[in-house]
Amino acid sequence: MKKLLSLFLLLPVLAFAQEKKDTLWTTSGNTTLNFSQVALSNWAAGGKSSMSGVMMLNLAANYKKDKVAWDNSFDFRYGFLKEEDVDLRKSDDKIDIASKLGIEAKKNWYYTGLLNFKSQFAAGYNYPDTDNAISKFMAPGYLNLGVGMDYKTDKFSALLAPVSGKFTFVTDDDLSDQGAFGVEPGKKSRAEMGATLKMQLVTDIVKNVTLDTKVDFFSNYFEDPQNIDIDWTMKIIMKVNDYLSANLITQLIYDDDVLILNPDTGSEVPRLQFMESFGVGLTFKF
Repeated sequence: MKKLLSLFLLLPVLAFAQEKKDTLWTTSGNTTLNFSQVALSNWAAGGKSSMSGVMMLNLAANYKKDKVAWDNSFDFRYGFLKEEDVDLRKSDDKIDIASKLGIEAKKNWYYTGLLNFKSQFAAGYNYPDTDNAISKFMAPGYLNLGVGMDYKTDKFSALLAPVSGKFTFVTDDDLSDQGAFGVEPGKKSRAEMGATLKMQLVTDIVKNVTLDTKVDFFSNYFEDPQNIDIDWTMKIIMKVNDYLSANLITQLIYDDDVLILNPDTGSEVPRLQFMESFGVGLTFKF
């Protein structure tokens, strides 16, 4: 697994290094830093001093020659929040690496193999409890492999992989012993067989406002196939100038194997997870 992750992390470097010599590669990337701060002193209205930030890095390295197309995307996010009397806390954390290798069947249609890896960088906690981590790097980690047909244009792609495997990894001993994220207690991994549908749309809504949305669906053929796992991310990027932008990010997740405490009943059940982030910051493209 470490060798596989190292290869994925090296792919954009190798692709950018070849760009000048090999025009078959199309590469792009941008990094964004959103930061906010509130400082209060003897403030009669009340409140707390705080600061927060989110760093985003997006890379793409795509290869096209004759009927062969190889698309690679790298999506990383990490955010933090600091209040005056509270230790630094994580507010966002995402690793999403996807690779599609396709052979053209006819215009816009490709026979395609998919590899998608998702995890996070740092440990997560159910604050204010910082003694017991509820997630870590590779706890969980998700690896999705699939074979199917991909329809894609300059702005839209839809991959249906009726033969697909989803592998869940929980490499932390404590979380593994708890049976977190759907693995059997004491096990470090879980394998599922099913179907994957992966779609993405990138388009300009109006001038200087871009919508980038992608959604993944997975259905397990052999266990509650009607309970479909969903991971839907939407980004609206509002360009101010070449270096300033405003970003609205939402992410909705439903995973039938992830149990979350319901405070009304006191029981742990699968529940919708939702994240929203809005910020203004510096953006650099390369």
